[in-house]
Amino acid sequence: MTDIRADELRPNSLEARDKASVVHGLTNLRRHLDVGPKIIDSGKGVWVRDLEGNEFIEGMSGLWCISLGYGERRLIEACRKQMEKLAYYHLTNGRSHQPVIELAEKLIEIAPVPISHVWFANSGSEAADCAARLCWYYWNAAGKPERRKFIAHRKAYHGNTIASASLSGVDYAHDQFNLPLDGFLHVGCPDFFSGAETGESEAAFTARLLHDVEALILREGPETIAAFFTEPIMSAGGVIVPPEGYFAGLQALLRKYDILLVVDEVVTAFGRTGEMFGTTTMGLEPDLIVCAKGLSSAYFPISAVMINDRVFDAMLAQSDKLALFGLTMTYSGHPVGSAVAREAIRIYEDDGIVERVRRLEAPFLDGLRRRLGGIDIVGEIRGRGLLAGVQLVESREPRRFFAPERRIGPACAAEAERNGLFVRAIGDTIALCPPLVIDEAEIGMLIERLAISIESVAGTL
Repeated sequence: MTDIRADELRPNSLEARDKASVVHGLTNLRRHLDVGPKIIDSGKGVWVRDLEGNEFIEGMSGLWCISLGYGERRLIEACRKQMEKLAYYHLTNGRSHQPVIELAEKLIEIAPVPISHVWFANSGSEAADCAARLCWYYWNAAGKPERRKFIAHRKAYHGNTIASASLSGVDYAHDQFNLPLDGFLHVGCPDFFSGAETGESEAAFTARLLHDVEALILREGPETIAAFFTEPIMSAGGVIVPPEGYFAGLQALLRKYDILLVVDEVVTAFGRTGEMFGTTTMGLEPDLIVCAKGLSSAYFPISAVMINDRVFDAMLAQSDKLALFGLTMTYSGHPVGSAVAREAIRIYEDDGIVERVRRLEAPFLDGLRRRLGGIDIVGEIRGRGLLAGVQLVESREPRRFFAPERRIGPACAAEAERNGLFVRAIGDTIALCPPLVIDEAEIGMLIERLAISIESVAGTL
């Protein structure tokens, strides 16, 4: 792998121009001006190539999103055809078009729970934001405007608009942004490995967390809570799989206090967990489902909020009372995005992607456990389907975590990049979310490259 800094050699290079003009998210902006970007030039399948010709396994599907890999001709052609036929139209004032109708019908057909209608946006953040607004709209329609508060998990990530960032339970989305907004509440992360007390069983841990949820509801007043937002598996929180019984207990509490459930499937939908929706994998029964990313395999920005009868019937009555439904977006249900997303779902079905993920789950997760399980600093490997988190620890017994300032996770991710693999460090968890079209041989290469990278870092400690 070449380490030559192109911006040092060529002042007018893409790297230099990037530093002079582009703002990057989740980046130390000052350090970026010193180091510069890594510019990705092309991609095919699960592989991407930078400007210097170095090839990498894209172990994170970009940002958890390019599920069908790079260079999928059917999606490219669907985009081209729709651009030629109808490049844009809106859904405002009752206008519509064939692609959005067909996509909404298909989402209702494949939904994991009964769904009535679908609202479209452009990103997962926007969809989560709109879902929060729909909850408020619902409770206003129900004559209970005092139900304004939301509950979500600490470590959860639901997006970066004002409402979705407030729902997120991560400091970086809040610090110096004057967030979270009032009324956005957070409860303990259902991460047994990191959160259990010494000697605490998984059942006792689950009971403690559920007790804390109910205590918060009672303290705030059940009559003030609009909805609980959760992911089936907390992706950007570190690929956290809640323990057995947690979601059953949580949903019992929400039913007891008549609180809406919104499930954020931005990462987990469309086969990622071995089911078409993570809702099915984790036994959830939401009122609203938020999806994006895999909806179009990231080939076009599009997201959706899937709405059940209970919520839609209230929306119907309220919009009639007010003479219109006041939520609108210029690109909601964009015809090109809708056509691409509809084709993506055809590919998921035609190519048996869900079945493929189930088949590859063992080579992926068991392969990670076999190869990485003997490395001293690997404490836990968790996940479902083709979604995994490798938790790094200073010591397994007694369990002891690295001090955050040591940045062991980022060091492992950087070493993996040097070894031709892109992963993501979430603190000291290495997240893996490869395209669903990865094959078993490529899984083996991914695992080996990650293993030698972690071993290399462990050898320096």
